[in-house]
Amino acid sequence: MRKLVIIAALFTSLLSAQDKKRVAVMNFDYATVSTYVAQIFGTNQDIGKGIADMMVDRLVNDGKYSVIERKALDKLIAEQNFSNSDRADPSSAARIGKLLGVDAIIIGSITEFGRDDKNRSVGGLGAAAGRFGVGGIGTKESKAVVQITARMVNVETGEILASVQGRGESKRSGTSLIGGGGGPGGVGGGGINMGSSNFGATIIGEATNEAVTQCAGGLNAKAASLPTRVVVIDGLVADVDGTHLILNIGTTNGVKIGDTLKITSQGREIKDPATGKVLRRVETDLGTVAISQADATSSEGTYSGPPGVKVGDRVKK
Repeated sequence: MRKLVIIAALFTSLLSAQDKKRVAVMNFDYATVSTYVAQIFGTNQDIGKGIADMMVDRLVNDGKYSVIERKALDKLIAEQNFSNSDRADPSSAARIGKLLGVDAIIIGSITEFGRDDKNRSVGGLGAAAGRFGVGGIGTKESKAVVQITARMVNVETGEILASVQGRGESKRSGTSLIGGGGGPGGVGGGGINMGSSNFGATIIGEATNEAVTQCAGGLNAKAASLPTRVVVIDGLVADVDGTHLILNIGTTNGVKIGDTLKITSQGREIKDPATGKVLRRVETDLGTVAISQADATSSEGTYSGPPGVKVGDRVKK
């Protein structure tokens, strides 16, 4: 009986995971506050990437979405020559999201990052200092304030499906936005780690964490109303070992564990006699493949149907 309960729980968990909307989170645009960022830290830091990483952590832990791995997103962005200036552009983000096979893509901007008295003309963390607890000295104690906006974009149309804001204010005041945390490292050659406990202990870290948490909560509230993207899956059989098939399509093409895909054998092509253009292909239905494993570029599963499936046969949903 206990085994049946465990199996039922695992099956329910798998179905729940498959029902989640798939999203990707772009690096946030911080052009509006870049000057202040350089003043605070003593050098320009990509806080847009840091806040995106924090947002991914919140969404994954909250469990309302299935979030694409950053490695897959970064690789595709590099391949598409996506520039920093495109970060907040819905149409550019939609193109990336469509290639990733997600239901929606999240873009955002940082509209405030500094002191509550708006006096951001303070020194930052010197390159030689190597710790949060020095630099950024102001003339009086102030709280830190961070405000961000996140937008959820339909990857098919570029339409903004939802827009939410998060505004965080530190509970403490200080003469330094990056004081109170300390610790070695922080802003080195690799840049600031905004997910670290060192950053979280600073007053600007407190404000950032609160802003991201608020924004993630707003996005989670929109999860149920997010339309499911209709994904057209079209690939080929790459390997056949008995009833075990490996396909040349994976999660970036919309394939998910638990999917059942149709296998067809491609026959003759019918061409336009005037232009030579292929008008249609005659295909013969063979059977189906139940997907048991999938990564970004490939998947595998068990074939059901008459014998004869071979490498090059077409896979469709």
